[in-house]
Amino acid sequence: QVQLVESGGGLVQAGGSLRLSCAASGSIFSIIAMGWYRQAPGKQRELVARIISGGITNYADSVKGRFTISRDSAKNTAYLQMNSLKPEDTAVYYCNAAIFTLPRRAGTPASDYWGQGTQVTVSS
Repeated sequence: QVQLVESGGGLVQAGGSLRLSCAASGSIFSIIAMGWYRQAPGKQRELVARIISGGITNYADSVKGRFTISRDSAKNTAYLQMNSLKPEDTAVYYCNAAIFTLPRRAGTPASDYWGQGTQVTVSS
């Protein structure tokens, strides 16, 4: 079993910053990718940022230049540094990870895991 535990959400004024963390634990062989998605009320869940093995990152256009995703492989933890926050960033943020679990079997694809979500609210 694998668990993703998020932390760092909260209430912040527009222009402020928050840092989200997502720690993966359990029967992990290797983590292929980690990312953050968000879902605002009445809207579909959307990709915010993602980082894959080797450190390659991609971002939603709406957060480029403001958000930075990083990963500490030794701790199986991903971070999302969010700066210059805007009211439209308000959403529940979910951590996602593609993980090869133990025991590792050749040919078995990576499994997709989600965190419980953390609320980010940006006031104007």
